[in-house]
Amino acid sequence: MTSATHNLTTYEPSEGNSAPATGKTSLKGNMGVGELVMSVLAFSSPLTTVAGTLPVLLIFSGQTAPAIYLLLTLMLVVFSVGFVRMSRSVTNPGGFYAFVTAGLGKPAGLGGALLALVGYVFIGFFAPSLFAITLQGWVVNALNGPDIAWYWYALAIIAITTFLAYNRIDLSAKVLTTVMILEVVVVVVFDFLAFVNSGGENAGGLGLALPSLTDASIGLALLFAVGNFFGFEATVIYREEVKNPERTIPRATYLAVIGIGLFYALAAIAYIAFLGGANVQAAAEANTVNLFDDALREFAGSVFADIAVVLLMTSILASMLSIQNIAARYSFSLAVDRVLPRALARVHTKHRSPHVSALAVGLLWAGATILFSVIGVPPENIYPVASGSGTFSVLLLLFITSVAIFVFFLRRGARNESATWRVLLAPAISAMFFGGVTFLAIQNFSSLIEGSIVMTVIFMSFTFALFLGGIAYALHLRKRKPDVYARLGRQRV
Repeated sequence: MTSATHNLTTYEPSEGNSAPATGKTSLKGNMGVGELVMSVLAFSSPLTTVAGTLPVLLIFSGQTAPAIYLLLTLMLVVFSVGFVRMSRSVTNPGGFYAFVTAGLGKPAGLGGALLALVGYVFIGFFAPSLFAITLQGWVVNALNGPDIAWYWYALAIIAITTFLAYNRIDLSAKVLTTVMILEVVVVVVFDFLAFVNSGGENAGGLGLALPSLTDASIGLALLFAVGNFFGFEATVIYREEVKNPERTIPRATYLAVIGIGLFYALAAIAYIAFLGGANVQAAAEANTVNLFDDALREFAGSVFADIAVVLLMTSILASMLSIQNIAARYSFSLAVDRVLPRALARVHTKHRSPHVSALAVGLLWAGATILFSVIGVPPENIYPVASGSGTFSVLLLLFITSVAIFVFFLRRGARNESATWRVLLAPAISAMFFGGVTFLAIQNFSSLIEGSIVMTVIFMSFTFALFLGGIAYALHLRKRKPDVYARLGRQRV
C-alpha cells in the first residue's frame, strides 16, 4: 500500500514491492489495439453467436433482444471505467487475479484466480465437441465423406489450438484477426440481406421494445447475452505482450465492449427485420438450429451458405484459441506465484510464450475428451454443460472484481468529482448490476447448463467451493508458506 492513502496513480503491494520481471518469467509480444480487440472478439465467436446463440436469445426476448445487448453494452462500459482506471493503478500482470488481490486481499485474490482458471478451461471445453459435431455433419452431409467418430475431430482441433497457443502470441493474434475479419464480413452480409429482404409475408415491422423487469424470461435472456461479451479482460491479461499497454489497454477495452455490443444488437435487429417483430419468437423457437443457415441460403444461395458453415468451424477454432491463451496465462500467473507447479511458469526462450501452461490446458482438454468418449457421453451433452458452468464462474468473478475495484479506490479516496465517478460510482453501479445478473444465474442455473437439478447442485456447489477453497488455501499459505503467500496476486514477479 502506498504511504499516501489518497494516491490514485499506482498500487504498491503491501508485502514486498513488485520487482521487474526477469527473462525467465516475462512474456513478450507486439500486439496493437486492433489485434487485441480481435482477440477479445474471437472469444465470443461472432459467427457462432449470431448463428447459434442469438436464435436462442430471440426465443426468450423477442423484440427486446437489441435493447438487451445495448443495456449490457452500457453496463460493461460503466464497468470498464473502473476497470481501465484500475489497470493504470495495478500494473501487475495477472488480470482479474491481480485486481481482486489489490482490492480484497490475497485470499480473495487466489479464490478469484481459481474461478478464472477453471471457468475459462470449462468455457473453452465447449469448443471441441461443438466443432466435432459441426465438422462431422458437414463431412457426411455436404461432402458425402466417411462418418468419422466425433472425438477424432475434437482431438484434432485441440492439437491445432495448442500448437498456436504454444507459439508467440503474435501468431495467434494474426490468425484470430484473419478469421475475425472473415466472420464479420459474413455477418455484415447477413445483416444487409436481412434488411433488404425484410417486409415479406412473414414480416410485420420491427416493433422493437425495451425489456421489462416483470418478464420472467428477462433473466435467461441476460444470461445468454452477457456471455457474448466475455473475454474483454484479455486486454489486461496480455499486459506484458502488447505495445504501450498504458494506451493500448484502455483503447482496446472500450473498442471491444462497444464494438461487440453494437455488432450483436445490429444482428438481432436484422433477424427481427426479416422475420417480423410479431413473429420472431415463434420463428426462432420453431427453427432454432437452422434459422441462420436457412435465412442465408434464401438470401445468398447455397454456395455462400456453405462458405459460412466452413467459417463457422473456424469461428469455433478461433474462440477456443482465444480462451486457451487466456487460461494458459492464468495458469502461468499462478505458477509464477508458486501456487501451481513451477514448470507451468516456464517461458519459451524463442516465442516468449507460456508454452508449458498452454500445453497443460490442451492436454487437459484432450484427456477430458478421451474420458467422455470412453464412457459414452454424447458430444451434444458436453458443450452446454461446459459453457454454462464456465460462464457462471466468470460471471461470479466479474461481480467479485467489480466489488474489488470499488473497495480498492474507496480506501484511497477521490480527489475530485471526475475521480469520484471513475473510481467509486462506476464500480459501485457495475457491482450492483453484476450482482443482480449473478443472482439471476443462480436462479436459472439449470437452464444455463441444460442439466438436471442434481447437475445444477453439483456444478454450482463446485463453483462456490473453488472460490472458498482458494481463500482457505491462501490462509494456509499465510501460516505455512509466507514466502508463497507474499507472491499472491503477481506481487513479486
